[in-house]
Amino acid sequence: MSKKIDAALKDLKKALNSHADAVGGSAVSLKKAQRATAKVAAAASAYAEAVHAKSGMDNPFNGMVQPGLPESTIASLHAERDAIARSLTGPVPVPVHKVS
Repeated sequence: MSKKIDAALKDLKKALNSHADAVGGSAVSLKKAQRATAKVAAAASAYAEAVHAKSGMDNPFNGMVQPGLPESTIASLHAERDAIARSLTGPVPVPVHKVS
């Protein structure tokens, strides 16, 4: 294994272990979890770059499913929320009564 790939792999493992420690406890600090997540992302990018530089292979993390709802569902929910907000905060019709 190349030294650069080996070093990047070691950093990625360390970042993943730190992330697991940050998010695996009973009380999760948001800031600590965010920092750990950023370190995992940076280490994964560095690993992918080292692999590409050595072998020309594509990013090994491509095609991984992202957690959460699909973008189309999120867009639909946002549109529905906005439509409800407009109808609830728009002008209120005032009934006109004729006096006889």
